[in-house]
Amino acid sequence: MTAVSTPAVPASEEEARPHKGGHLKPSYWPFVLPALLVVGAVILFPWVFTIWMSLNEWRVGSDTSFVGLANYIRLATDMRFLESLWHTILYTVLSVVAPLILGTAAALAFNTKLPFRGLLRGIFVMPMMATPVAIALVWTMMFHPQLGVLNYLLSLVGIPPQAWVFHPASVIPSLVLVETWQWTPLVMLIVLGGLAAIPQEPYESAQIDGANAWQKFRYITLPMISPFLMVAVIIRTIDALKSFDIIYAITQGGPGTASETINLYLYSVAFAYYDVGYGSAIAVVFFLLIILLSLVLLHLRQRAAWSSGDGK
Repeated sequence: MTAVSTPAVPASEEEARPHKGGHLKPSYWPFVLPALLVVGAVILFPWVFTIWMSLNEWRVGSDTSFVGLANYIRLATDMRFLESLWHTILYTVLSVVAPLILGTAAALAFNTKLPFRGLLRGIFVMPMMATPVAIALVWTMMFHPQLGVLNYLLSLVGIPPQAWVFHPASVIPSLVLVETWQWTPLVMLIVLGGLAAIPQEPYESAQIDGANAWQKFRYITLPMISPFLMVAVIIRTIDALKSFDIIYAITQGGPGTASETINLYLYSVAFAYYDVGYGSAIAVVFFLLIILLSLVLLHLRQRAAWSSGDGK
């Protein structure tokens, strides 16, 4: 007798068949569902609740009343909000540009064969290890018009004392000075990673062609580290936009409202004036602005990667 061979069943069909008793194989949902519940509870629900609060007139201790888009319309005529928006943009731009320039220059310097290069790198990155509140307290003493060390150093070179954070015209640049001091090492580390990935062949070819140092940097180094620079810009932009602790610890948004960013204004509205509905509207608008800016930066990051040959 010849054995009758049964056709092989594909693995996908075998897995799809029910087991004895008519039950399907266990799926992956029991493992995914807890994570989805946590994400929904921690991220999704707070934002849905914030949007709901922004559509209501709600002060702490009083009943809520639905007002629709009235809180958002109010933002368009709120001069303090518009002023805080401008302060946020100015603070963010300066806090990105200054560390980017200084960090790139530091990376180029540390990429050379300096004596004690490892030790100097370790000292240079130390500001990133300090807590923001401790940094704010130290810089507050340094900014003091009479007792601060900064004005003393200026007096040594014949420059008159400055008001620093105690004058509306200089308060934001002074705060940017603190931000630059703390986060320039981060940019330096990112750019150093890009410099380490550059091959030496283009520099050897440029040396044979008689290119000088500036031409090597302009046509070889800068294009090749541009994706790393965009990463540094994205990280610094996000960090500067959400900056709160250093500004609040040094100036509390003062003098007056000269250094009040959106974060500080949101804090004042929600937790000082207890206008939770209006504060929620500010939070939603600020979140949408961050999303829009993030999309722009990611698009620029893709273009930088493509132009350098990394993207497809």
